[in-house]
Amino acid sequence: MPYVNIRITNEGVTPEKKAELIKGATLLLQNVLGKNPKTTFVVIDEVETDNWGVGGETVTVLRKRGQ
Repeated sequence: MPYVNIRITNEGVTPEKKAELIKGATLLLQNVLGKNPKTTFVVIDEVETDNWGVGGETVTVLRKRGQ
């Protein structure tokens, strides 16, 4: 019973793109490890850019600088 957790910043990812991520992760586990798609769980967590840091700075600050 695989469990996949995808964490992304909440920067406008559409429901269609989320569905594509869920389908892709499920297919990957099926194709590579032979896992049953019916028992594969995929959860997408969206994180505020103020709550995600890289290199000592928030993603909000990095985005404002164009990085």
